[in-house]
Amino acid sequence: MHARAARRSAAVAILDELTEARQTFRALRHRNFRVFVIGQVISLIGTWAQNLAQSWLIYRLTHSELLVGVTAFCAHIPVLLLGPLAGLAADRHSRYKIVLLTQGLFLLQAVALAALTLSGRVQVVHVLGLAACWGVINAFEIPSRQSLYIHMVGHEDLLNAIALNSVIFNAGRVVGPSVAGFVVAGLGEGACFLLNAASFVAVIGCLLAIRLPKTEREIPDSPWAHLRDGFVFVKRTPPLRALLGITAAVNVCGAPAMVLAPFFADAIFHKGSQGLGILSSSMGVGAVAGTLVLARQTGRARLASVVHRSALTMGAGLAAFALSPSFAVSMAAAALVGFSVMRQNASANTLIQSLIGDEYRGRIMALYSMTVIGVLPLGSLAAGAMAERLGARLTVLVGGVLCLGASLVFRRYLPLIRGSVTE
Repeated sequence: MHARAARRSAAVAILDELTEARQTFRALRHRNFRVFVIGQVISLIGTWAQNLAQSWLIYRLTHSELLVGVTAFCAHIPVLLLGPLAGLAADRHSRYKIVLLTQGLFLLQAVALAALTLSGRVQVVHVLGLAACWGVINAFEIPSRQSLYIHMVGHEDLLNAIALNSVIFNAGRVVGPSVAGFVVAGLGEGACFLLNAASFVAVIGCLLAIRLPKTEREIPDSPWAHLRDGFVFVKRTPPLRALLGITAAVNVCGAPAMVLAPFFADAIFHKGSQGLGILSSSMGVGAVAGTLVLARQTGRARLASVVHRSALTMGAGLAAFALSPSFAVSMAAAALVGFSVMRQNASANTLIQSLIGDEYRGRIMALYSMTVIGVLPLGSLAAGAMAERLGARLTVLVGGVLCLGASLVFRRYLPLIRGSVTE
């Protein structure tokens, strides 16, 4: 009898685990999203590989940490500068066609970088210029791609799709640089750029296999009036303003920890580049764990609380990172930061998309991308300037305290957001 009961309990446990796994990956039941994910997996590995190879190339050419930072600035600032125009384009034209076009442009950018590098003619100005081109393409790609999720999976599985995409993004951040390290060592940076170009061939193939329903949108004749209407909509929607505000605050406050991580790894804990890689991986592992846990959630009613708690734990993680007495504690703090920031971003993304109609989706998701990616160059510049005066530890601590303060301000909006979001 005891053996039979034990077998029954084991069978029930296995069924529960299978049910939980299906719940975690439920967005994959949609064919369009499955095909899209295949392309994203390939693309993100190639993109992260190119990012590492590009940073190494500019450092090899100049031996200047400043120019490495300038390259990253060139790649991200277009998202902030061009975000409103990119969102307008997404709401006035086919988002699917914009995503398809931008993938082709990404391919050409990678081919150009590979050709210059493999021919030995690459110069700093080429890398900076092509990094800026990548940033412009990325600025237009993000809002259109973000606007497609709801058409691939519907409202019911939107949170799961966004969370799974975050998992893929962070898994690519772990795998891509690892692949790039071996490729650069054996074949050089140009081979990494070719690898990334090849990844976009697969992405374009996957996009061509997607079949999306046609959507009808009323498009005003005046682009300026259309653009202004998006800002007016945000102004008269307090929950939306609160979500965009807390997202910007969290990502700006987290920038010092990412920018100054080399100082912690080398100057403070004397672990060198290997220590930097470990800290980066710790943050990536935490991010994957955070979004996988979030992917199990089915409803949207509690997401406002998730955003609030994530901002709180983000502030605590930054403070722990700043005051860390050992490298092991820094690893744990980095994992907590990664866990928190990706849960916050994914939850806010889902809530924002739940609060808006499809006619506003492109413009509002462009504003969201500005609060996630566009603010990073500004946060990085501020972190560098503060660190010169206050030191790395105190600068990161200031970021943590400000993040905690932002979470307390956001708490006042929780009832309003909960009342605006329906299941």
